[in-house]
Amino acid sequence: MIELEGLTKRYGGKLAVDNLTFTVRPGVVTGFLGPNGAGKSTTMRMMLGLDRPTAGDVRIDGRHYDRLTDPLKYIGALLDAKAVHGGRSAHNHLLCLAQSNGIPARRVHEVLDAVGLTAVARKKAKGFSYGMGQRLGIAAALLGDPQILMFDEPVNGLDPEGIHWIRHLMKSLAAQGRTVFVSSHLMSEMALTADHLVVIGQGRLLADTSMAGFIAQNSRSYVRIRTPQRERLLDVLHEAGITAVESGSGVLEIDGGKPERIGELAAQHHIVLHELSPQQASLEEAFMQLTAESVEYHAHTDTPARPWGADWQKGD
Repeated sequence: MIELEGLTKRYGGKLAVDNLTFTVRPGVVTGFLGPNGAGKSTTMRMMLGLDRPTAGDVRIDGRHYDRLTDPLKYIGALLDAKAVHGGRSAHNHLLCLAQSNGIPARRVHEVLDAVGLTAVARKKAKGFSYGMGQRLGIAAALLGDPQILMFDEPVNGLDPEGIHWIRHLMKSLAAQGRTVFVSSHLMSEMALTADHLVVIGQGRLLADTSMAGFIAQNSRSYVRIRTPQRERLLDVLHEAGITAVESGSGVLEIDGGKPERIGELAAQHHIVLHELSPQQASLEEAFMQLTAESVEYHAHTDTPARPWGADWQKGD
C-alpha cells in the first residue's frame, strides 16, 4: 500500500504538487492520470525518495522509502527505461541490483525469462531498442518479487504483443493481491488495464474513484434509438414520462434512460426498433472533460499550418 498525505513540492516559485492525499491499495491496478505538467512524475519520484517533499508525507507499507531495508523487495519501479549503464549486459545490470538488495542470483534468470530477454541477456544495454529497454526496466522492477509495483509509461516502445503482455502482467500482479500503480498517457490502454483512477491537474487531486465511476461522473450517458415509427414512439415515451430529443437523421436520444425499459415499452405497443443502444463516453472523453481547465500547454488547432520557411521564402 502507498499512502500520501498532504504531499507538496515546490521548485522555487512553482508549485509542482499541491497537497496531494490519496491511497494506492492492493488488489487492483490503479491508473495515475493527468495532463503534461500535472506533477505525476514529481509525485512518483517523491514516493521513491528521489525528491524530498516540501511538505506532507508519503509511506510505503507504513514506512518512508529511505527506511526500507532491501527496498527492491518492497517496491519495484520503472520510471526511466534509459537509466541503465550502456556498457553492462542485461544480465549484469540485474545482477548488480540483485547483489545490492540481497536477492539470489537465480532471480535474475527468472525475470529475464519472464520479460522475454533471455536470448539477449549477455548483450550490452546500449544496443537495445527502446522496447527492449522497457522490458529490462520491467525486469528490474520485478527482481525483488515486491508487493508494490510502480510503472511510468510502461508500454512506450513496445510492439502490440508487448503491450498485450504488460497489460496482462499488471492485471495478474494485482490479482495476486499486490499494489500496482501505473501512469500513462495512452487512454485506450489505461481503459483496458486500470480498475481505479487517481487524476491530478496542476498538482492538485481531481479524482480518486473507480474507472466506471470516473466515466459516469465526467461524461454523458444516454440511449440512442432509431425507429420507422418515430412519432408513435415519442407519444408512448411521453405517456411514460420519458423525454426524448431528436438529434438528426431520425435518431432519438434519451439522457440517463434504461434501454430495457424503453425496449419493453416499444414491444408492448408493437413499435419496430432499428436501434436501441446505450451510449457511454470513453475514458479519453471523460478525462478531457475533467481536466479541461488544468491543461498547461494548449495547441491551437484552429490556426492553419504554413509550410516551414514560407515567410523566409517571401523575404519577410
